[in-house]
Amino acid sequence: MQHPTAKDIEFAHKSISKGVHRTPILQSTAINQLAGCEIYFKCENFQKVGAFKMRGALFALQQLTEAEKANGVVTHSSGNHAQAVALAAKELGIKAYIVMPENSPKVKVEAVKSYGGEITFCASNLEARESEMLKIKAATQATFIPPYDHFNIICGQATAAKELIEDCRDLDAILCPVGGGGLLAGTSLSNKYFHNALVYGCEPSGADDAYQSFKSGKLIPQENPKTIADGLRTSLGELNFSIIKKEVEDILCVSEEAIVDAMRPIWERMKIIVEPSAAVPLAAVLANKPLFQNQKVGIILSGGNVDLGDYFESIH
Repeated sequence: MQHPTAKDIEFAHKSISKGVHRTPILQSTAINQLAGCEIYFKCENFQKVGAFKMRGALFALQQLTEAEKANGVVTHSSGNHAQAVALAAKELGIKAYIVMPENSPKVKVEAVKSYGGEITFCASNLEARESEMLKIKAATQATFIPPYDHFNIICGQATAAKELIEDCRDLDAILCPVGGGGLLAGTSLSNKYFHNALVYGCEPSGADDAYQSFKSGKLIPQENPKTIADGLRTSLGELNFSIIKKEVEDILCVSEEAIVDAMRPIWERMKIIVEPSAAVPLAAVLANKPLFQNQKVGIILSGGNVDLGDYFESIH
């Protein structure tokens, strides 16, 4: 399988630069003391659509031919990729058909609608997602934009780590969540070409297909994932895995309790909103303190799309 080169990632970064935010890097003294290391948070929760997914979606859509753009695009996603494709399509004047699992967070469904995406709901498993997507593709001739297992998606996602590396030159380790593996594959490639830290993927123990695949050396599909981190319930992509098994140091798994415990200091101390998936890398650092002791650690906060409806209803 062909892997993106440094030139591919540099081209993607230049292509999307006017369509995405160069997100800030934040630190917290309190969290550094808690973790026993120096953490630099790349805040993709401040990205357009509230997640890093805008990077890959925009670059993938930019690379379509005029004929492909005319027929529209279709994808399946539990939320952040759906929002990203819908917004990127809107900005480029392309029709977007979005297949979403019926248990997708309401906040993400509403966002897709607001960006003009045409939603079709399906059962909460990969087979149902793909089946519904293929029906729409056949009926409309739309181009499928995969959530993660795609060359251009990986190039786009790699730009988050490229910026982190440019802004923090001497990182010892870089951590990010892993679901489908677009962000982790891209992060590991940016590290390979532009830096030399150790890269760790982080995932919930209740959705540990990346860990199992990494340890066994063969792709093991996700089955019945059970985790609060809704963005990490997907199965690892083939192209992504071929990069991850070569370029990533290790996959670290964390419990549901650890994810919630990591979200809390980010919300309380840093005063920023992150979704559970984004807190998984900090949970991994806190669960493996000796591994990162006294190091400079980069963490990509992947997104901040949480449903606050219940909270606001409770204080009315």
